[in-house]
Amino acid sequence: MSSTRTFARIAPHVIPALDRATHRLTRGRVLLSAQLLPGAILTATGARSGQPRRTPLACMPESVSGGRPASWLLIGSNFGRTSHPAWTANLLAHPDAEISWKGEDIPVRARLLEGEERAAAWQALLAFWPPYATYQGRVEREIRVFRIVRR
Repeated sequence: MSSTRTFARIAPHVIPALDRATHRLTRGRVLLSAQLLPGAILTATGARSGQPRRTPLACMPESVSGGRPASWLLIGSNFGRTSHPAWTANLLAHPDAEISWKGEDIPVRARLLEGEERAAAWQALLAFWPPYATYQGRVEREIRVFRIVRR
């Protein structure tokens, strides 16, 4: 269902609002969308406004240090829509950000992946959530993939 065009039209208007509300009500411990995929709330500085922007995102935890993720992959799929999501432009302009991960606020630094590094991450993301392939097949743009690491 998550890879259908109907889902791509409706989900961006419904899921983030529900996630923001749930996140606020549970003091950062719960994201509804995380019932399907791990999720975090990204707080990044707006590329044009300079204001903090909070965005609920699916993410893939990567390396683990001391039982806690040390890095995550963020994918700018925008539910398979034609444009890059705004949060990706924000990270390109201001790579220092913060995520709320399971109730913990973590300062992070983002880096856009390119070339072989992106290709390897993309394969890991497809194994993690196969609908990303459908999203990429729907659009001409290359979906942006970021690695975020603790600062």
